[in-house]
Amino acid sequence: MDTSDSSVRSGDEHGPAHRLIPGAARSPVILHVPHGSRTITPGVRAGIVLDDAALERELDLITDAHTQELAERAARAAPVTPWRFVNARSRLVVDPERFPDEREEMRAVGMGAVYTRTTHRAPLRAEPPWDEDALLARYFEPYAQAMTRAVADRIAATGRAVIIDVHSYPSRALPYELHGSGPRPPVCLGTDPFHTPAALLAHAREAFAPLGEVGLNTPFAGTYVPLRYYGEDPRVTALMLELRRDVYLDEPVTPHEGLAAAAAALADLVRQA
Repeated sequence: MDTSDSSVRSGDEHGPAHRLIPGAARSPVILHVPHGSRTITPGVRAGIVLDDAALERELDLITDAHTQELAERAARAAPVTPWRFVNARSRLVVDPERFPDEREEMRAVGMGAVYTRTTHRAPLRAEPPWDEDALLARYFEPYAQAMTRAVADRIAATGRAVIIDVHSYPSRALPYELHGSGPRPPVCLGTDPFHTPAALLAHAREAFAPLGEVGLNTPFAGTYVPLRYYGEDPRVTALMLELRRDVYLDEPVTPHEGLAAAAAALADLVRQA
């Protein structure tokens, strides 16, 4: 069982921009952690108009704090170690889960692949960003390619790939949320009609039931699947986990004892997936 870090091809002065952390050769599971980092390189920082204090506050709000630790704990506890694909840059650099074009609905609030607005819809970057093309080329495109390779490797090794997207969300809706008026359960599971089979969803409901009510596609919906496979290959299954942050944090960023319970639930899902 190899659990050493393996860097993939994208980086800057802070090193690799994302990492594939190997699990067991026989595991089909990839824990995908796209929004857990606060790292912004100096070159990217130059394009952000917030002062340092305001940027720190924005990072508190936009970062899925401690989701990297959540995935790591779950990986260590699972009987068969899953693989982990971890974004080592803040989503304020680029958001790897957005479409980079007009297909992305979050562009309406300045949160496409390259954000121009904050969680409170205040200016974050110039509109349009002067460095958007460079950011997409340096960070977004290599990330998508590396995640596609990771999924292809799991299919080649095990005949399938299971992507579990690890996120969190604030207990109170923020102004940027397009669908923030609905229920905000302790656990939200995002699904896709093609890539989320009933058995995977049932396992997730069972695993996370100890944390409280488990909602479906509220306040966030959908899953992350590389475009090569999206809507085409049933060997790729996917589920998005959104934990309400007060379940495991004293908001916005301080973990409490709920982190251990959340990690145990995620490990249980990995076991059944």
